[in-house]
Amino acid sequence: MNYRPAPFFASVVLVLSIALLGIIGVYLVGATGVRQSDALLHMTHADWQVQDASGFSTPPARQDSGALPHDWKKIELPLALPIALLSQAGNTSTSTTRTTWIRLGTRGLPAGAGPWALYGARIKTDGTIAVYADGQLVHRAQQSGPLWNSTRTPLWVQLDGHGAGGNAPPAEILLRLEHTHSAQVALSSLWIGPVDALRGRHGMRQWLQQELPAMLGAAFMAVGVFALFVWFRRRDETGYLLFFNLSATSFMRGLHFYVGLPVLNDWFAWLTVNSLFWLVMVVHFFLRQLHGRQLVWLTRGVVVTTTAIGIVTIPGLAIVQNTPQVTPLIYAIAAMMGTAVCLVGGVSAWRRSSEGRLVAVGIGVCVLLGVTDWLLQNNFISPEGWYLGAYTNAATFIVFGVLMYRRYVHAIGEVEELNANLAHRLQVREAELELSHRRLREVERLQTISDERQRLMQDMHDGLGSSLISAIRSVEGGGMSDDKVSQILKSCLDDLKLTLDSLEPIEADLLVLLATLRYRLEPRLEGTGVSLRWEVQELPALEWLDPSSALHILRIVQESISNILRHTRATEIRVGTSLGDGGVRVTIEDNGQGFDIDKAMAASSGRGLQNQRRRARSINGTVSWEPLPRGTRFVLWLPLRRQAQAA
Repeated sequence: MNYRPAPFFASVVLVLSIALLGIIGVYLVGATGVRQSDALLHMTHADWQVQDASGFSTPPARQDSGALPHDWKKIELPLALPIALLSQAGNTSTSTTRTTWIRLGTRGLPAGAGPWALYGARIKTDGTIAVYADGQLVHRAQQSGPLWNSTRTPLWVQLDGHGAGGNAPPAEILLRLEHTHSAQVALSSLWIGPVDALRGRHGMRQWLQQELPAMLGAAFMAVGVFALFVWFRRRDETGYLLFFNLSATSFMRGLHFYVGLPVLNDWFAWLTVNSLFWLVMVVHFFLRQLHGRQLVWLTRGVVVTTTAIGIVTIPGLAIVQNTPQVTPLIYAIAAMMGTAVCLVGGVSAWRRSSEGRLVAVGIGVCVLLGVTDWLLQNNFISPEGWYLGAYTNAATFIVFGVLMYRRYVHAIGEVEELNANLAHRLQVREAELELSHRRLREVERLQTISDERQRLMQDMHDGLGSSLISAIRSVEGGGMSDDKVSQILKSCLDDLKLTLDSLEPIEADLLVLLATLRYRLEPRLEGTGVSLRWEVQELPALEWLDPSSALHILRIVQESISNILRHTRATEIRVGTSLGDGGVRVTIEDNGQGFDIDKAMAASSGRGLQNQRRRARSINGTVSWEPLPRGTRFVLWLPLRRQAQAA
């Protein structure tokens, strides 16, 4: 019996689970939460100037703002420098660079509240980032790896011991940003204050912008690998293979969050850009499988676009020399392709597949999240915003997780329904078999009764019937004395008693059968003055001993005792049993005058001995006679197992 929790119990468990997650979330926020302090300074105003340079260079160890040109302009933070999207696609020159300087004052911070830290939600450039505190270099980040200019990593600089008086805050913060002419430079507002007060802000931004998406991507990838192994066992269900491809492309799309992976910068750019197209293509094939329509024109367009973008952006082919410069345009193409797949797939699945509608809505949400990233990347929205595209893995995971959950629940329902149908069919079949069994038992019972009736009729006809007919004829002819008639009638009565005794249940025990015969013969023996010595021992059960075989044994033993009483003038009869030669022996000895076995068998009166042999052979037994110095020994041998039973 399958256990199913009650709906109320399931609801209670759900509420407790949500409450537990809430408690964990509160604990995490409390552990890395924002700690307010009077020593915090939120810097939203700065001085700004830009200098042309002939290329990227190493930041000097010291740099005072007084040594720079006095061409400072007042700006407000956050700062997002405008760009021309179309012009950046045509500008492939990297020989000329620019250096943007940003000067920040720290007036208003109390002394002695350190150690100090500088925190910013985002800083964007395609060159080196350097931070100076009171003219001394305290931080340098050279964007040569697959971190993509720290756009997803918040700025965090500890200013320990760099103030003018130990724990005193620095009087001036100077930022040096190197970038090309076409770079999307941006800077959020900055915070300066004690490390303990700012660590929560930085930790929360770091966790939500990098670590949580990395965890979601890794979980999605793990489930995808599981789906791949399921597909290895069920090759006809391509949905599992598509799910793996979906998780793999999502994982590559989020390579920004796995900064420790050994990927070259050019190939990193190629993977992250093209994986977006692969993702849209896999979703298109998934939708096509769900709603069942081929959509040949859209499929060709998606495949051709994905292939073309992958080829023109391959590092080393020199078709597009600087992929980061044309990335916004490529992302725009990806957004349009994703929108087309979403709309066409949603319309195609509207009346065909509820799962297809769910996937179409999910890919639509992912496109919207990607559009916000595109706007943020190109400085159309504030650099203090969030890269919501980091959670496309979560959205995709949720959509396809719901899809797999529904299929899993549906599969369980089908299995339960199938089990119920099988159980019902089994019950019906059992009822039919039980009815057939009862009919067979009834037929067997009737057949057994008929066979037993036939056997009894045959036995009575051959034995009792022939004796009575002989007696009737003798009486009618007047040639038989009363004593002879009485003897024949007694013999007929004994024969009838033996027939009835053979029907008694003896449970395959030969001794019980012989005891029944003794009970019938003792009164007759007492009237003749012959004593009976009963010397039997325990014998194994004879499994083949049925009523027909029992009657044969009774008649053989009765015939032997009757011959002793009629012909040998014996005064004592000894009956014994023993084991030997793979069977059991029934021995009957008398102390009479004996007889010649061969003559008796040859004489016409020896039909009784012949009948004994015939009956013994019918039960796979043997009979033998052995003359003694005084009397005769008769032996009936019976097998422990019959040949048919052994076979």
